[in-house]
Amino acid sequence: MSESPTIASRIPMPIPVLEIGAGGAPALAKAAPDRLGLILAAAEVHYTRIGLEIGDRLSRRWFERAENPYLDEIAAAAACLHHVPAGHAGVRAGAYLLNLSYEWTCTTAVAPDPTGRGNRMLRTLDWPLDNLGRALVVARQEDDAGPYLNVTWPGFAGVITAMAPGRFAAALNQPPAIKRTFSCWLDWAIARARVFQSRALPPAHLLRRVFDTCRTYAEARAMLIETPLCLPAFFTLSGIAPNEGCVIERTEDAARVRESPATAANHWVSFPFPGWPRGEASETRFRRMSEIHRRAPDGFAWVAPPILNATTRAAVVANAARGVLWVQGYESDGPATAPLVVP
Repeated sequence: MSESPTIASRIPMPIPVLEIGAGGAPALAKAAPDRLGLILAAAEVHYTRIGLEIGDRLSRRWFERAENPYLDEIAAAAACLHHVPAGHAGVRAGAYLLNLSYEWTCTTAVAPDPTGRGNRMLRTLDWPLDNLGRALVVARQEDDAGPYLNVTWPGFAGVITAMAPGRFAAALNQPPAIKRTFSCWLDWAIARARVFQSRALPPAHLLRRVFDTCRTYAEARAMLIETPLCLPAFFTLSGIAPNEGCVIERTEDAARVRESPATAANHWVSFPFPGWPRGEASETRFRRMSEIHRRAPDGFAWVAPPILNATTRAAVVANAARGVLWVQGYESDGPATAPLVVP
């Protein structure tokens, strides 16, 4: 039976841990069709059905022209939309747009773990799309470099937040749109036009490649610094030694690195770029996370305003040295899932 959004918003749901191995986005979509339908039903409200269909066609065209390495996975996940539960009938578009969407705002930090064992990453993800918190899953994936735990949603081929036990943890934040004109919307359109001229990887697909292929913190750091991107990004990386941690601020072809302990929100720190604000109170969230993250206990007591806000959809604590991941989903009215601890 499909989940009712009204009921799900009142009852914290468990976060499933899905064993998908090397199956990627299609295996994930097939493993949780109810949650896939829940996300796309909300996306249809957020973008409108026409907007979702147009965005999907444009996104698919870009993936094809860029010869994106995950295109086949996304196409297979899109085919799963024809088999979503009856409660979400009619939803047929969205998989391609979801995989090129880049609207989230986040607050992330790395520092030596308070226990003295390894480095630890704290992270919240904010996105103004309903149902993401209650549809959250943890996918246990595996590729050439070994297994990892991907905090994600059905239908998504990239990686936004993940932890590979014994290797590293990492997360992706969105920078502000660079100010080139007097208008935020005009600058957004310019940035999108630049994306459609690029054949480089989207940031979430680069992070997927890192977890699939990099066996060490050093390899992951080098790939995140050196690989061209189609969009700017902030990457937070946490290794297994206490001093292995950094925030990497990326443009399409350049990088600047801040070493652990370090914090990232949604404004430039290392590059002198003026930018349009992303999300709520980026600098305020940054300051608060900088104050608390080195002493915060495991769990989610630290998830409070201003870091917590109405668009917060997930909170994560990850320590790759200890091999432990804490996850909780949120909606605008508070926790949407029970806390999950994956050893």
